[in-house]
Amino acid sequence: MKKHNFNAGPSILADEVIENAAKAILDFNGSGLSLLSISHRTKDFDDVMAEADVLFRELLHIPDNYKIIYLGGGASTYFYEIPANFLGRKAGYVNTGVWAKKAIKEAKRYGEVEVLASSEDRNFTYIPKGFAIPADLDYVHITSNNTIYGTEYHEDLSSPVPLIADMSSDILSRPVDVSKYAMIYGGAQKNLAPAGVAFAIIREDMLDRIVRDLPTMMSFRTHVENNSMFNTPPVFPIYVLKETLKWLKSIGGVDEIYRRNKEKAALLYDEIDRNPLFRGTVEKEDRSLMNICFVMAEGCEELAPEFMEFAKSRGMVGIKGHRLVGGFRASCYNALPKESVEALVACMQEFAEAHKK
Repeated sequence: MKKHNFNAGPSILADEVIENAAKAILDFNGSGLSLLSISHRTKDFDDVMAEADVLFRELLHIPDNYKIIYLGGGASTYFYEIPANFLGRKAGYVNTGVWAKKAIKEAKRYGEVEVLASSEDRNFTYIPKGFAIPADLDYVHITSNNTIYGTEYHEDLSSPVPLIADMSSDILSRPVDVSKYAMIYGGAQKNLAPAGVAFAIIREDMLDRIVRDLPTMMSFRTHVENNSMFNTPPVFPIYVLKETLKWLKSIGGVDEIYRRNKEKAALLYDEIDRNPLFRGTVEKEDRSLMNICFVMAEGCEELAPEFMEFAKSRGMVGIKGHRLVGGFRASCYNALPKESVEALVACMQEFAEAHKK
């Protein structure tokens, strides 16, 4: 039976990316050595890093005055490194869910944090809008897509102070005006690579804003100046990231994947809205293209365990909702084919037909 991978992360990668990575594990670039046991100081791996940089810049139209770094760990590492580097007096954060709250907690270790807006009053079911951004902040931080709750920013925020965004789960899924951000960062295990590497796109002038003397590994300047090679980088995830960028370019780039992502999301959201057994959980204007959350409709809650087993029997993998929200979550990352969404929709329709009153 074909499996349809809706896992929230680590998530689905394109088949050809996985195949190329598997070949490189056996023999990297004709070297006779496995990718898992090459030196990161070889020209072959230098070429991997260089190609990843070129592709990232091309796909996201990253201006020349930005640097790209790849570090071990995930976005959670950046939660404390960002304030350690840039928070001198006060920073602004927008609270849109669990990951934003974790970032806020870490920032409070280094200075004052002003929560500029929050959607916690309605269990993070919407994206706050129209809030003021004070001009005296060191920076403002947002989480662009909220994997647990299924909300997403659909427009780039305009900010009078440096804007920093955690884009772990929607990077390269839609067009972004990078020039509006001082820094974009995220874990790679949603749309780019296996877990183990985190990326950051940093505007060069931010390196002059580092506010304290830091341990060498915590300073962004260290990693920019050493091209992510100050210590041994996560070689395998970076290689897969490069292959993912190649795949994305080959299918038409960000504009094409955005078209596909909108099409997939519309298919599933339309079924959620149409099907009498299900309902969505967030404001329609803020619905995520990446993480589609839904629950059983009022009066049908007792059917949830039965639907979960039914969906599993039809090959659906990873659709259980996060424990904080319950219900179901279909993560529709870039590499998820439309056919998988169609299969989930058919599954929902079949289940509804079997329970027609």
